[in-house]
Amino acid sequence: MRAQNRLTAKTVAAAKFEGKPRKLFDGAGLFLHLQAGGRYWRLKYRHNGAEKLLALGVYPHVTLAAARARRDEALTQLADGIDPTAQRKAEKASAGTDTFEAVAREWMAKQTKVLAPETLRLTRRRFETWAFPIIGAQPMRALEPPELLRLLRRIETQGKHETAKRVRQRIGQVFRYAIATGRADRDPTADLKGALTPTATQHRAAITTPAEFGALLRAIDGYSGQPASRAALALAPLTFVRPGELRMARWPEIDLDAALWRIPSVRMKMKREHIVPLSRQAVAILRELHPITCHRPYVFESVRPGRPLSENTMNTALRTMGYSGDMMTPHGFRASASTLLHELGWPPEVIELQLAHAQRSQVAAAYNRSARLEERRRMLQAWADHLDSLRKGAAVVPIRAPLRNP
Repeated sequence: MRAQNRLTAKTVAAAKFEGKPRKLFDGAGLFLHLQAGGRYWRLKYRHNGAEKLLALGVYPHVTLAAARARRDEALTQLADGIDPTAQRKAEKASAGTDTFEAVAREWMAKQTKVLAPETLRLTRRRFETWAFPIIGAQPMRALEPPELLRLLRRIETQGKHETAKRVRQRIGQVFRYAIATGRADRDPTADLKGALTPTATQHRAAITTPAEFGALLRAIDGYSGQPASRAALALAPLTFVRPGELRMARWPEIDLDAALWRIPSVRMKMKREHIVPLSRQAVAILRELHPITCHRPYVFESVRPGRPLSENTMNTALRTMGYSGDMMTPHGFRASASTLLHELGWPPEVIELQLAHAQRSQVAAAYNRSARLEERRRMLQAWADHLDSLRKGAAVVPIRAPLRNP
């Protein structure tokens, strides 16, 4: 079989998908397959009477010259009686470290100091549920956009559009790690931009009126779930940390005598340690829970030993109390606190510091995250006392917060 080299670099660069797949032949079995998802080099050949197809890469990452070089290498193997496809499979099997699952698990093992434990656990579960059963055994270089799109569409057909988006992002991170370690040439998820169903941005529901928030606090007081669930729900409005930061709390982070909770940077969205002053009410809740979970990994342990409460547990508790998802969510306690504290006149930069938001203004940037600790302590104690008033149904008159000490 002789290579004819019909194509030119200019012809290949100008070739586009025009509504249906088509092939541009270069000769000696080499052709460029134009598909909706991209342009793919293929080699059509026969071995022992059987017609076969060998993937040679994706254009433009594999140029015309490179595709011809790979074709010639395959033809040389055929001349020696070697099936290029079988040879490739044997090489991959002997290596065993360039499959998607192997690379993904290696990448996850290196993320323990980057991703929060709960985020890493969720990533692992999503891979094991959706990706590994379908593409886990395939070499990284063999995976192409159409196959990844089929995987993601399977997730979408179950209505899990946000999950599909997250899986695509994580697969892309695995490919970029594979490129850095020499086991992939490109990230095919880049070709899937715009291919998934867009998801509308949803603002988490929150109660922001004093009377309704007081009713919610009374409902939490009457909740009859397990102790850890009750304590987590009671602390959510007092501390207004993110749900994951609350659920993953560990006792060594909490100093009840000093009334301080130091959340390590690994669990924080901004990757900085966050200090939460604890009001007298918050300390009382934790002291009551301490004998129950002090010898366990998590402050708010699930009914499954060794596991923290899930966000679904907190959501379910709110639903049990009569609060639907469009009324209140665990994350909504942050919006509730922010709105009501602003109405009570507390300085916006102090509220932002306690919410552990990114410092967006020059005023907020002038203070580091511990410089105004005493002011935040006063704010959280005043906030806890204010919640007691709301819980009792007392009339609330917005007042200016006490000025901080100079």
